[in-house]
Amino acid sequence: MQVEIVAGLTGLAGLAIGLTAGLAVRASERAQRTGHAAQPGPTLPPGIASVLAVLRSSAVVIDAEDRVVRASPAARAFGMVKGDRLVVDELLAMARLVRRDGEIRETEVQVPARGGGRAEGRWFAVRVAPLGIQRLVLVLAEDLTEMRRTEAIRRDFVANVSHELKTPVGALSLLAETVADAADDPEAVRRFAGRMQIEAVRLNNLVRDLMTLSRVQGEEPLTELRPVALDDVVGEAVDRCRVKAETKEIELVTGERTGLRVRGDEELLVTALRNLIDNAIAYSPERTRVVITARRADAEHAEIAVTDQGIGVSGAELERIFERFYRVDPARSRQTGGTGLGLAIVKHVTTKHGGEVTVWSKEGSGSTFTLRLPLLRGGDPAADPAAQSASAPQERQGAVTDNAREATP
Repeated sequence: MQVEIVAGLTGLAGLAIGLTAGLAVRASERAQRTGHAAQPGPTLPPGIASVLAVLRSSAVVIDAEDRVVRASPAARAFGMVKGDRLVVDELLAMARLVRRDGEIRETEVQVPARGGGRAEGRWFAVRVAPLGIQRLVLVLAEDLTEMRRTEAIRRDFVANVSHELKTPVGALSLLAETVADAADDPEAVRRFAGRMQIEAVRLNNLVRDLMTLSRVQGEEPLTELRPVALDDVVGEAVDRCRVKAETKEIELVTGERTGLRVRGDEELLVTALRNLIDNAIAYSPERTRVVITARRADAEHAEIAVTDQGIGVSGAELERIFERFYRVDPARSRQTGGTGLGLAIVKHVTTKHGGEVTVWSKEGSGSTFTLRLPLLRGGDPAADPAAQSASAPQERQGAVTDNAREATP
């Protein structure tokens, strides 16, 4: 009995010793963690934090162990920093060199987009400098993406304008020499003179489109905006394209008159719609239809849609078709004499009027381009008796004009 009591007491003593040891180990670990957390990390020099807060550049400060001490929201948004680490290898390597020798370094780097490749990333002008204490290093990154994109567009624009101007000017020069050599052949002179007229028209169209584009692509607002009836815009644009459509036996179909009005520049709106109709005709097979309709989209917007039965546009090209001089089918554009500026003009004109242009297209099934414009208040004839009374004579005049046109042989 005494042996059992002694054994029990011995077991209890062992258990107590084990518990005490475990508690001691935990207390030691807690003390170590507390002591580690209490160690002060690197601090920024006085005033540096305030300066970094007002900088437009993305700013990152890293310590001697390459940990991020401070990072601006933009630096994290652009994917330069994740957690407490600078994740762009080029920048990290530069920071280590600057920390080692104290020399300021500058470069340009491309940061890949999140979930995308490097080709889809953003470009930055980077300046890396030491902060002078605790071996801190400052990384400043200025976003150059938009500047590079604008510069690329400018280079392409100059190159394309030079090419487009060189073609008709060179042709005119050559044709003039040919006419001079064929002065004794009236038939050849007439043939080459006709060719010169075609090239002159092409050159005139290019200059006209360049002037229109320069007018609408700037930041200045349009002046002398007036109430414009969309029915008049549709009618005028269709009339300007009718001869071209008849050449290919393409039927231009318009919807009913709507009485809708917008505030804008009527000539620019006609030019934008004419460009859409011209494109629809150019990229449509013979003996097809192009439908032009205007309608009220909602209480504040009207839409004009141009639908064709043409070759369509692939999904990869849809994002680029509004770029200057971009062509879906360059061979067809050379045959039709297009300038490559039509859709760019459409986009800028629509934007200038506070609207937008959208496109639906499927290869082999045609396309629909839609201009969405803010309505003029009272643009609905049902809500504007003055507009309703004013539209009646226009409708009668339109009917008379249509009848006269049908009667003309």
